Amino acid sequence: MRALYTAATGMMAQELNVEVISNNIANMRTTGFKRQRAEFQDLLYQSLRRSGMSTSDQGTILPVGLDIGAGVKVVGTPRIMTQGSVLSTEKTLDVAIRGDGLFRIQTPDGRTAYTRAGSFELDAEGRIVTPEGYVVDPVITIPQDATSISINQVGTVQVLQPGQSTPSDVGQIQLAKFVNKAGLQAIGDNLFLETAASGVPQTGNPGEEGFGTLLQGHLEQANVNPVTEISDLIAAQRAYSMNARVVTAADEMLQSTASMLR
Repeated sequence: MRALYTAATGMMAQELNVEVISNNIANMRTTGFKRQRAEFQDLLYQSLRRSGMSTSDQGTILPVGLDIGAGVKVVGTPRIMTQGSVLSTEKTLDVAIRGDGLFRIQTPDGRTAYTRAGSFELDAEGRIVTPEGYVVDPVITIPQDATSISINQVGTVQVLQPGQSTPSDVGQIQLAKFVNKAGLQAIGDNLFLETAASGVPQTGNPGEEGFGTLLQGHLEQANVNPVTEISDLIAAQRAYSMNARVVTAADEMLQSTASMLR
């Protein structure tokens, strides 16, 4: 009976939907996290009678066909790359992006990764790095005797050293943007990689045309809305239950048919 397999595809699709929602909820407090959503498409149809077929020698046309669907499938889990709320942390090396752009990060294997999470630290050499120790690209080194660090809206990093009355520039934070941000590949640790779908990165300084500005002492929060996620979770649960009910109904119909053969 087709209904068993059709309902099974619905159950599997909603199970994946719940997994996506659960990941969103789990990352509600993850800096710079971008929520995902599951997108669905119907499967192939078996056409028993095609609309537009001739139904007589006089040329009459079948106005409505008879098509039986095979269920549903998940075709993608795109990321919603909207701006998250900005929270003040008062930490010197916390930097939020207001607008478009991602920080450039060098991974240990030499690749360039991208992130919206600006929770930076200093390593033993004074370089600005991510919490995992990955170096910000381009490399910015803070002198060991620096008494203060400031990062302005356009990404210029300045330090004040003993004996100086004015701060000096030590580096420039750059941003990258993509034509299709949803096409980036998430690899964990708040990092994304370029793909053929994302397009090549366009690099520029914060505040330039098309790029956002920076805000020191702040972090961008996840763009997860708890109310929306719970509503979507309830809807997914109900859809799963209804598909399970179809499986039960199909099983009862098969049982009735089998009992007639006794």
